[in-house]
Amino acid sequence: MKTFAFVVPFLMLISFYSSAQEEFSLEEKVKSVLRGDVPLVTNESVVKWRNAVILDAREKEEYEVSHLPNARYVGDKEFNLSKVSSIAKNDTIIVYCTVGYRSEGVGEKLIKAGYKNVFNLFGGIFSWKNSGGKVVDSSNKETERVHAYNKAWSIFLLKGEKVY
Repeated sequence: MKTFAFVVPFLMLISFYSSAQEEFSLEEKVKSVLRGDVPLVTNESVVKWRNAVILDAREKEEYEVSHLPNARYVGDKEFNLSKVSSIAKNDTIIVYCTVGYRSEGVGEKLIKAGYKNVFNLFGGIFSWKNSGGKVVDSSNKETERVHAYNKAWSIFLLKGEKVY
């Protein structure tokens, strides 16, 4: 009977995660959490805009696992404008995080501070990696490892090695 009491909740949890993945695509989930206050760009824009400044709005430990090539760490909770003081107000800035929620908040702060060309990477590092984009570790070496934020969100990372 004790085994049954453990197995049933476990099976329900597995069912929830698999149905959540089937029910929502990354695109649908991201659309459900964004406010739309920062213009969105796709992975193709990151490649196209070679001179864009790329800012990573995740936690430091997430950034150290992997990040987009040439991305600068700015964080989100500890973000302040001194971290971007060397960036010109007219430079193109692309901010990203895991899926786009935290980067939207940083993007809003940049826009309020007078930055003119600020964009949020739709789907964040998950979309980037899922579409075949490369990521690098803290030594600037290509890696398959991606910090998956948490188990619930990790279902949307379809390529790469999930790290928690």
